[in-house]
Amino acid sequence: MDLFDSLKQKINGKDLTIVFPEGNDPRIIGAAVRLAADGLLKPILLGNADEIKSVATAKGFDLTKVELRDPTTDAIHDDMAAAFVERRKGKATPAQADQIVKDPNYFGTMLVYLGKANGMVSGAVHSTADTVRPALQIVKTRPDASRISGAFIMQRGRDERYLFADNAINIDPNAQELAEIAVESARTAKLFDIDPKVALLSFSTKGSAKAPQVDKVVEATKIAHELAPDLVLDGELQFDAAFVPSVAKLKAPDSDVAGNANVFIFPDLQAGNIGYKIAQRFGGFEAIGPILQGLNAPVADLSRGANEEDVYKLAIITAAQNITD
Repeated sequence: MDLFDSLKQKINGKDLTIVFPEGNDPRIIGAAVRLAADGLLKPILLGNADEIKSVATAKGFDLTKVELRDPTTDAIHDDMAAAFVERRKGKATPAQADQIVKDPNYFGTMLVYLGKANGMVSGAVHSTADTVRPALQIVKTRPDASRISGAFIMQRGRDERYLFADNAINIDPNAQELAEIAVESARTAKLFDIDPKVALLSFSTKGSAKAPQVDKVVEATKIAHELAPDLVLDGELQFDAAFVPSVAKLKAPDSDVAGNANVFIFPDLQAGNIGYKIAQRFGGFEAIGPILQGLNAPVADLSRGANEEDVYKLAIITAAQNITD
């Protein structure tokens, strides 16, 4: 089954709500209108209602099924500001909170934190930092995750699907952090119908090269096995050894992952960012994400180059992260 057909089935009828802080952007409005019309979720667009309606009218969008909220005038503003002060535990005064929650990304994140939305999708206009900072301050990481990471679902055709991480957040994770990213990525993969076989990538396979960068991946593999003993995971593996069965037989004949990997953990952000973009541009893969991993609730960070279809799909993915059965 196509990934999005499967995800749509999972969220259909669950009355999930996704908030979009960039409510006056035509890409966001178009995706929200489609999501509402398809009956998949309840979108909330944040921003000045008159501005949103003006853009919608110009584009021919019907906002009938879409909720509009203005962070600067919303009825729950005072309660939200008070909740923000409490959540920040003395790091923000009431006067500061009054201004902070007028920011759409903070307002949207607070809606998620307060249970008034099931997830947030931002980043079409804002930077990754603008999206991630409120999530870290308010939603925060789960107890079993020391940091967040960014994963992409790499899809080609209906049936070819992989997960790449970290391609968005951590510049140079240490061995412990890399291990956590690997375990978290396996969890994400399962949400999207990938039975995870995790490869920690390197320029070395099973000791073929010696360097501190290789040692980091070797140590990360050991830690990941300790964190998740039942997870099918191996490293250090070069990409061809991880992916190509004939190469795996030569380079890592005893590995239960080599030649069969479908979750690829890059050793640093430079490699991860380059890797997913090569697959996207040379290999014809659709890169869906980044999906922010490790948070207590789903928050998604769009690329500023995203189109309406990207917004539509990432909103579906964000909603699906609420479904655990």
